[in-house]
Amino acid sequence: MAGALSGCLPVALMTGEAELDAQHDGIFSCIDHLKRLAFESEALPQDEVRRLINLLAEHFATEEQLAKAADIEFLVHGQEHVRNLRLLDKAVQELENGKLDRHTFLRYLEYWFEQHINDFDKRFAARLQARKAS
Repeated sequence: MAGALSGCLPVALMTGEAELDAQHDGIFSCIDHLKRLAFESEALPQDEVRRLINLLAEHFATEEQLAKAADIEFLVHGQEHVRNLRLLDKAVQELENGKLDRHTFLRYLEYWFEQHINDFDKRFAARLQARKAS
């Protein structure tokens, strides 16, 4: 997911860590793609939704690898990843079973991801940058 940003990542959510920002941008781009699909059809393609969940899992794995390489404590943040993937998987199952509306799912997903970046990833990026500077 590294490379030029698509413009889907709001400036206020940038962390200053190029790899994280590129992944965040790619995830927001995928969410935007799903939003377009949600308005064009009656259902979201399961493979597209699972692709997004896989992007999130890959992003979480990247963060964990960066933390390990920089010798940064990551227990609480890592536990949040496990909890989030479990909750997202439950939401996807509810979406697939018709218990959750596709628009509600996408609003929840986007809000959750913004909050995760603000509450966890920005602090993590600052710790990475401090470790690099020392």
